[in-house]
Amino acid sequence: MEVIKTEIEGVVIIEPRIFKDERGYFYESFSQREFEEKVLKTTFVQDNQSKSSYGVVRGLHFQKPPHCQSKLVRCIKGAVLDVAVDIRKGSPTFGKYVAVELTEENHRQFFVPRGFAHGFAVLSEEAVFQYKCDNFYCKESEGAVAWNDPEIGIDWQIPSSDVLLSEKDRQNKNINEAEYLFDYNEELY
Repeated sequence: MEVIKTEIEGVVIIEPRIFKDERGYFYESFSQREFEEKVLKTTFVQDNQSKSSYGVVRGLHFQKPPHCQSKLVRCIKGAVLDVAVDIRKGSPTFGKYVAVELTEENHRQFFVPRGFAHGFAVLSEEAVFQYKCDNFYCKESEGAVAWNDPEIGIDWQIPSSDVLLSEKDRQNKNINEAEYLFDYNEELY
């Protein structure tokens, strides 16, 4: 696998080696050993999958300590714009984000470390999205930032009139009003 660094330290894009022939393709989608050697020593303990239609925006979500999570995500059907936002107060990249298009054709994966809010927008008619998480979900530790916070300024690549949100995501506050944010100096691993 090739690890592509982004503008924000710790947030990386992963491109697998794909072997194609007349039968189709094969690739190793995850190797714990290679991930630890090239990205971060962590153990994924929970896999999640979602199916969404065009215009759905999920996010920007995170889990507060002691249940904070890193996520390794990919789109196995369709296309999404995936986003990681630095929500670590005091970080030189606080409030900045990295966005990457993940598709069933490019097979890219995106690593979102602890201390970041995560979300995605569905760009195709339908998308099936998979998450690997390094901590178990805990409802009491849910946190979120508004998907359309003007301070962050994410271009979700879909008209706002087409955005479909959960009721809960309609209530999320902007980054400067959020009830909880991480501290850049806090040890998260």
